[in-house]
Amino acid sequence: MGVVAKRSSMTFFSDGNDHYCHRVRIVLAEKGVAVEIHDVDPANPHEDLATLNPYNSVPTLVDRDLVLYEPGIMMEYLDERFPHPPLLPVYPVARAESRLWLYRIQRDWCTLADIILANKDDAAVTKARKELRESLISTSPLFAEKPFFMSDEYSIVDCCTAPLLWRLPVLGIDLPEKQTKDIHAYMERLFERESFQASLSEAEQEMRE
Repeated sequence: MGVVAKRSSMTFFSDGNDHYCHRVRIVLAEKGVAVEIHDVDPANPHEDLATLNPYNSVPTLVDRDLVLYEPGIMMEYLDERFPHPPLLPVYPVARAESRLWLYRIQRDWCTLADIILANKDDAAVTKARKELRESLISTSPLFAEKPFFMSDEYSIVDCCTAPLLWRLPVLGIDLPEKQTKDIHAYMERLFERESFQASLSEAEQEMRE
């Protein structure tokens, strides 16, 4: 698939290592939005951030007078502002189901990934890595049912799973090919998308070199 022609101008403050920033960059690329990306070192935040965002954090998205600093809100705003291609279903029931999947991915996977990436407590990291690996292995058969995450169409849910799955080597998680062939096939479909490739920061490109 081709990335949509650039249609707007926004500013995005992003940490090239952060998976929450990455999911927003995927949506921006999927929508073909012209965006000026400022790479931010969390230890030395961009001077403009403090005036834009009360938490002085990334990701932060600026669209004219609007400033957003929560990735889920950013993603839904971009989907509403640029309706094509749609990343959330049109119908309320399907939309609610997608949001529930987003909640479960955050609670079941992302919180564990955050513990591993914070690397503050060896015992906690080991426990989180084991739990995340086992959860991904047990979930793998789900990915055989549809080409994308519980959907025939690429969606906002895939925009959240892709950054996490891309970071498996960084998280120290190796999924056995035989047990997880369906999730491996899913990852291949996600990573081959032109928009996903366009979303990668230099740091993210190096994660799988």
